[in-house]
Amino acid sequence: MVIGTKAIRLSTNFIAYRSYCSTSDIYTRLLESYTQNGVLQSGKALHAHLIINGLAKRTHFASKLIALYAECKQLSHARKLFDKIPNSDIRRWIVLIGAYARRGFYEEAMSVFSEMQRKGKKPNKFVLPSVLKACGRFNDFRTGEILHCVILKNEFELDSYVVSALIDMYSKCGKVEMAKRVFYGTVDKDLVALNALVSGCVQQGIVKEAVDLVVEMKVHGMKPNVVTYNTLIAGFSQTNDRATLCDVIELMHDDGLELDVVSWTSIVSGLVQNFRNEEAFDTFKRMLDVGICPSAATISSILPACATVADLMRGKEIHGYAVAMGIEKDVYVKSALIDMYAKCGFLSEAKHLFYKTCERNTVTWNSMIFGYANHGYCSEAIELFNQMLREEKTKPDHLTFIAALTACSHAGLVQYRESLFKLMQEKYAIKPRLEHFACMVDLLGKAGKLDEAYDLIQNMSIEPDLFVWGALLGACSQHGNMDLAAVAAEKLAKLEPESAGSSVLLSSLYADASKWVNVAKVKRVIKKKKLKKVPGCSWVEVA
Repeated sequence: MVIGTKAIRLSTNFIAYRSYCSTSDIYTRLLESYTQNGVLQSGKALHAHLIINGLAKRTHFASKLIALYAECKQLSHARKLFDKIPNSDIRRWIVLIGAYARRGFYEEAMSVFSEMQRKGKKPNKFVLPSVLKACGRFNDFRTGEILHCVILKNEFELDSYVVSALIDMYSKCGKVEMAKRVFYGTVDKDLVALNALVSGCVQQGIVKEAVDLVVEMKVHGMKPNVVTYNTLIAGFSQTNDRATLCDVIELMHDDGLELDVVSWTSIVSGLVQNFRNEEAFDTFKRMLDVGICPSAATISSILPACATVADLMRGKEIHGYAVAMGIEKDVYVKSALIDMYAKCGFLSEAKHLFYKTCERNTVTWNSMIFGYANHGYCSEAIELFNQMLREEKTKPDHLTFIAALTACSHAGLVQYRESLFKLMQEKYAIKPRLEHFACMVDLLGKAGKLDEAYDLIQNMSIEPDLFVWGALLGACSQHGNMDLAAVAAEKLAKLEPESAGSSVLLSSLYADASKWVNVAKVKRVIKKKKLKKVPGCSWVEVA
């Protein structure tokens, strides 16, 4: 009788265990699906269900939920769950750092990693790729080197993911020779490591070295895949090297591989970036003719061509195509559409799309802020900029501040510019670029603060370019400051030795002041150097 009771109890426990395993698998698959597709509301509902059933605190489910919230940019929720997992479990660190790195929250990833070290947890081969990725994006070469030592000490260099991440980190930090050393020092070289090095060479602008590397590896029996060739195609498309691009495509065909949607998108993107817009439209059409279905990335790559030439009709056609393909709601497509409509002067449609967009990234906000600023709606641009700063999900980048400074310049908000510059550098750790300085000089110049603008140029941390000096010259022309105008014109003449634009403007300024001797001197210089002024042009669209 005892034996029978035990058998019944064991059988019941086994059935319960099988039921739990089955349910657990379902929950796991659902969470992974929600994470992959960014379905936040359904994920929250399942989280609530797991809490009710006492399963939410289990490390396995908590880890999956952390990944879900991080993927959906709910960083505070991810962190709360992380804090509820026992400190002894190393998986919680792996999940949170990995989730942050995947979603581009590199600062947060590095912060959590530092916390992990303070708690006495040693990095392992599962967490190192994520941290190395963050180091590369932050250009943190010193931390990357320290991690390299950790990898060698623990023999993690045998792991292909760790090696690839290490190569990628060195490449992103501009240390391609170190990346090559890691690659050639690897005993079992695989395609993942090769692709990481090829990508690194392309990112640093040494695309032909990347081709040589691929050819060398082919000799040693390694066969490149579509990812390898797509990286090369992207590199040569961006550098506008048509001849070598054709050679790479031929090499790809020799290996029995065909151009896919990524290949075509790279070519289209490269043409647009090099202002070969008509060729980009023709390539897009050829892509459709050969039966390749464009992706969201393709659409968001071709739309800037419409914006550049203000081709609203073609932009609307591509918009319609995106709707028909069901990719209009993609955040990058929406951002490109907003930018296109704004640059084509159709600001009402840009606003409509922006406020209809539920998920907005930094590009989406930038497109709308630029749209407002460029059309003179400066108060709306500043208001939207401030609204963006209040959002937890998105962080401003250097372009966001250029858009805000552009709005300030148009509206003459001189006082606001100091707080913007300080905010950009101190809170968001964004170093001022030439574009920021050009906006600042333009802003100060329009306000008549020419000496302050010149002092700013003199104290710049980087060498001023023609846009910076051009902004000063334009302001000097506006306010009649001939001394500073001569300085700016001289600098521009050195930067643009074949252009007469700055000399003509300076000549006009002297003429307005009736300084005809100076006018004659400038004209002699123009004649002697055979300088040419690029004629202006405009166009209208005929329906």
